Amino acid sequence: MKKRANEVLEPDEPLCCCEFVDRQGERSHVAACCCDCEDLDDACDRWLKKEPQKADSLSRLVTMVSDRLRVPWFWGGARRVDLSVLPPLLLLPVLLHIAALHFLLGMVVLTALPVLVLWYYYVTHCKKGRTLFFLSLALFSLGYMYYLFLTEVFPRGGVGLTQLGTVTLGVALTLASLIHTKREPGYVRPHTADVHSTVTYYSSPPDRDPAHTGLNGVGQEVVLANRGSGSEQQGQGVEQRESERSRKWCSLCRVVRPPRAGHCRICGVCVLRLDHHCVCCVGQANHRSFLSTLLLFLLTSLYGISLVLRSVCPQQNLLSALLYCPGVYNQYSSALCFTCAWYSSIVTGGLLHLLVLQLINVSYNVTEREVRTALRDKTARSRYWGLVVDPGVYSHGFRGNWAEFLTMGEGLHTPSPSLTDLV
Repeated sequence: MKKRANEVLEPDEPLCCCEFVDRQGERSHVAACCCDCEDLDDACDRWLKKEPQKADSLSRLVTMVSDRLRVPWFWGGARRVDLSVLPPLLLLPVLLHIAALHFLLGMVVLTALPVLVLWYYYVTHCKKGRTLFFLSLALFSLGYMYYLFLTEVFPRGGVGLTQLGTVTLGVALTLASLIHTKREPGYVRPHTADVHSTVTYYSSPPDRDPAHTGLNGVGQEVVLANRGSGSEQQGQGVEQRESERSRKWCSLCRVVRPPRAGHCRICGVCVLRLDHHCVCCVGQANHRSFLSTLLLFLLTSLYGISLVLRSVCPQQNLLSALLYCPGVYNQYSSALCFTCAWYSSIVTGGLLHLLVLQLINVSYNVTEREVRTALRDKTARSRYWGLVVDPGVYSHGFRGNWAEFLTMGEGLHTPSPSLTDLV
């Protein structure tokens, strides 16, 4: 296995489902994930000898684990599993089951969980790092709540097949809308006149996974663009100087950004009418599907919460059952359902706040990125405790703004979805 792991990959030699190209550019196998771990051996040796660890020991171990943690895939070799995907899969079921043991434990867990998520969001937002934590949390929360609905709520009775089918349809539509949202948000592409060459790399760029680049005969194409020759720039004259306020040159993407486009520092691309970065970039091509995903999730969640509360607290009103449900902790199954209803309510409240802000921004024809810029530069009117921010630049009235929003992505080309669109 060691000999196989040290083989150098030939350009035309395909990878099997369990093979991958490691960060040294060598061919390896998922079964050899524990072989030749020099960083781990060095760290353990220093720990046994009671010697101080190297300054970069932890980062090297994390890099090594993240590079070797793979799952077999049907084509292109084994796929890397992002470490940020694992915490929701491991911690969420454990915390919810602990919260169902006692009322006080439920209060502590359901209070600490949103705080930890917000803290992690703040840390990743400050570092501008790309993470799959929030996508994993959203998908696993939806899937795990649906699983508990099937195994704990439906067998209790009181939930008919029609109601179960409605919840199932809501979950399926939410996932379908999320897949559509994960498609291209509307990247800013260079004009034909701006492109001076196209370079094809047959080795991995430094910030990409080697197994996902063109090492099997299909290269990684990079378009190189320029801002035009000197004579062309001089010929544009006053017209170019007048358009510089609305069209900006991106030195990272090497493209000229049209008005309202922005560069996402997390994804490293320029997006047309960039709104914000959530589980993906939200821009001109997928903003409508992003709102539909939020709406479908909220409707499904509210309906599911009402069914759960009717099942565990049949004698209480729906509005008061979430706050007072006597005897719900006498049986662990009822307590678990009640705890999941509370967790779903917290998630629903946060996403409802996001949806309201999005609807207000669309009504005023302003993006979240433009809101933050206007508040920072103090060039907008803020009302209702900051819920309404109106820069007054692109607004065409309520009906005109919504008409522009509902038709703004029709002329953009988006690729067809694939099985890996959620990754």
